Parts: sequence; structure tokens; C-alpha cells
Amino acid sequence: MKRFISAVYLTFALCAAASAQDMRQNSYYSLFADQKANKVGDAVTIIVVESSQASNNAETQTGRTSDLGFNGSITAGSNSTPEAKLGIGSKNDFSGSGSTKTTGLIRTKISATIDSVMSNGNLMIKGSRKIVINGEEQLITIKGIVRGSDIMSDNSVLSYNISEAVITFEGTGIINDSQKPGWLTKFFHWLF
Repeated sequence: MKRFISAVYLTFALCAAASAQDMRQNSYYSLFADQKANKVGDAVTIIVVESSQASNNAETQTGRTSDLGFNGSITAGSNSTPEAKLGIGSKNDFSGSGSTKTTGLIRTKISATIDSVMSNGNLMIKGSRKIVINGEEQLITIKGIVRGSDIMSDNSVLSYNISEAVITFEGTGIINDSQKPGWLTKFFHWLF
């Protein structure tokens, strides 16, 4: 009977050793803090709030005037010859002005995943969203580098906290095609 009890204890000990938890794996989980995304494959919600404004004004005026004149008269005795006058003049004026103004506003949410963890602890993220409505396709992609401290407790990050961010909005469909000039218009723009 003692051998049987010893065998049961030995079996339990081996099973416990086989399914033991690695304390290092759980060491970064805190009982008092939220679990933030920090490993490859973890999901992050990106709140895209981008606003941009740019304006540029330019004005140029130039002018140039040049005159060349020649007057002469010849008198011989009492007879005088007709006077000869020669005048040359040129004038060149230029006036130009230009103005550019650009305004943009983007607001959306995109889910992304952590693509890689850099040696300094920063996270490389990337994600995309494709929306198709009535044949109109819109593709939104985002990628960049995020610090772990910029990720909020609900695993979201604001787009202006992403360094080297690349945010792309692309659309295809009938409406997008109708906003582009036709081939004949492109040809005339090329000529003129």
C-alpha cells in the first residue's frame, strides 16, 4: 500500500512539473494595471485625428525700360540740311501673383497589429481597412512606430503619437473615375 501511495505522489509530482507555469512569462502582468499590447500580434486601435492647413502666397513684379536716342543736324553755309533724328526704345514689364491654400481633416478608427518590437521597446504597427459600398471601394492603411507608454489602457493610440506614420486613403469606383479628366482632356493639357 505504501508503494501505491508513493507511486500516486510521484505521478502527481511529475504531472505538476510538466504543467508548471513559467514565472518569468507572467512577471510583466500586474494585478493592479491594465494589460497593454506589447507583443507581436497584439491588437491596437488607432484613433486617426489628423488636421492640416497650409497656405502660400507669392507676388512678383519686374520692370525694365531702356531708351537710346540720337539727334543731329548739319549746317553748311546758309543752306541747312534737314535734321535727322533717330530714337530707339524698349520696355518690358512683368507682373505675376499666385496663391495656394490646402485644408484637410481626417477622422476614423482603424485596428492594427504589432508587426515587430524594436530593440528599444518601441512597437512597429500596421493595419488596414477596406470598405466597399455600392461598388465604391475605399482602402485605408496605416503604419508607423509607437512607444509603449503612448498606448492607452484600452489598447488605443492617437495617430499623432505615431512616429514615421504613413496614413493612406485610396478609393476606386465610378465616383472616383468621374472625378478624373478623360483621355481627350489629358491630351489637350499635354499639348497646351
